[in-house]
Amino acid sequence: MIKSFRGIAPKIHPTAYIAETAEIIGDVEIGERAGIWPGTVVRADHARITIGRFTQIEDNCTVHSDVPMTIGEKVLIGHNVVVHCAKIGDNVLVGNHATLLDYSEIGEGSVIGANAMVNMGMKVPGHSFAYGVPVKITGKVPTERDEIIRLALLKNIVLAEEFKKEGI
Repeated sequence: MIKSFRGIAPKIHPTAYIAETAEIIGDVEIGERAGIWPGTVVRADHARITIGRFTQIEDNCTVHSDVPMTIGEKVLIGHNVVVHCAKIGDNVLVGNHATLLDYSEIGEGSVIGANAMVNMGMKVPGHSFAYGVPVKITGKVPTERDEIIRLALLKNIVLAEEFKKEGI
């Protein structure tokens, strides 16, 4: 479902994949070949949400914020993630069931572990591994990990195109 709110309609690039059961509401902009998977809600009723090119937000995520939110390009957000932050940089992986709380920021090239909780206002530096509840920075993401993340993202982009063609 794609709905306007307060007279502002979502802007979705024609190549983006939006699942039939996803909800996109209000001041949302979704970039080229991005994917919003089944059950995900992107609700921009308080502030604008911008989702970059090639970003994939997997099933049953909640994306909402009280401040303008930017999710960069080539971001892979796993299943059941709560995204309530201010910013996610480019080339980030957010593991399943993670929670990114108000005003937090995730630096470019970082990996947020499954089930992690990024506290309010925390700024995760670029290229960091961050795990735990609350999240702790456990090191730098090695360069070889970038290729694994890139391939996982590419797999989702190709699958999203197939889902889109089949009208799913």
